[in-house]
Amino acid sequence: MPTDDQVFDGVVPEQSAGERLDVVATRLVPGLSRARIVAAIRSGAVLLDGRARKPAYRVLGGERISIRVEEAPRTLRDEPQPVPFEVAYEDEHLIVVDKPAGLVVHPGAGNADGTLVNGLLAKRPALAALPRAGIVHRLDKDTSGLMVVAASEPVRQVLVRAIQQRTVDRVYVAVAEGVMISGRDIDLALGRDWAQRTRWRAREDGRPALTHVRVIARYRAHTLVRAKLETGRTHQVRAHLSAVGHPLVGDRRYGARGRLPKVPSAELIETIRRFPRQALHSRLLGFEHPIAKSVMRFESPVPEDIGGLVRALEADAQGVSSSESPP
Repeated sequence: MPTDDQVFDGVVPEQSAGERLDVVATRLVPGLSRARIVAAIRSGAVLLDGRARKPAYRVLGGERISIRVEEAPRTLRDEPQPVPFEVAYEDEHLIVVDKPAGLVVHPGAGNADGTLVNGLLAKRPALAALPRAGIVHRLDKDTSGLMVVAASEPVRQVLVRAIQQRTVDRVYVAVAEGVMISGRDIDLALGRDWAQRTRWRAREDGRPALTHVRVIARYRAHTLVRAKLETGRTHQVRAHLSAVGHPLVGDRRYGARGRLPKVPSAELIETIRRFPRQALHSRLLGFEHPIAKSVMRFESPVPEDIGGLVRALEADAQGVSSSESPP
């Protein structure tokens, strides 16, 4: 049965002109029932040229179509388990999680349990009734930081719509290889890399993606940046920065090569060589509370591994030991 990783991004066949959207989408994703496709259309998970339509909408043929299906129903591996993660905020309606690096969000191939979903079910068993245990957006295993989780179906639907309508603020901090001259808005459509299925890359036929990147600090061969998501594509920050020649430190999947400045200190060499993941942290999260309608804003401290990397880069730039440099 399809999961949320099984998607369709393509073009409506010209010969489908005049047919209902739900009929066409069911044909494009074999194995999904029409009922599940209709539910996906109504939830806004099926887009034509970037716009949600009704199931009975008659397609013209040639439109860009994107189909995102709900995750498969809960299985035996989605069991409550004690899993360590921080909670930045919670009430009866939602939970804001501060996810550590290394924690997988959903059970899947190679990660049958011990995931954030398992931990959430242990914390709130009622989340088992919701798709993805209430998770409305994800972070990669090795990306740390803030996520919001819905505690009821009405709240989940409001949060999903808010993300689709781009009213949820998501801001990351990252350390990229190379010195960026200035900030930039990276407006490159992203699609799966057919040569390497675990990667996403800039493709003219991909889904629209926009990341606002601003420079925080420059070092001799690296840049500390702030990246604000305008859209929320898979691996968006990683793929966008790699596409413009600035892969994240530690992100070998997206082209990081352990870049070093000329005549680096032994300390910096060791720090870069041993950095265990992509240097990416979801630092700021902001949204309107679905029930109270108050503005919610949260900030997560930069984790120690990225903080240590930044201190080593600052020390190298100043020509001193990082133990002498400011925190």
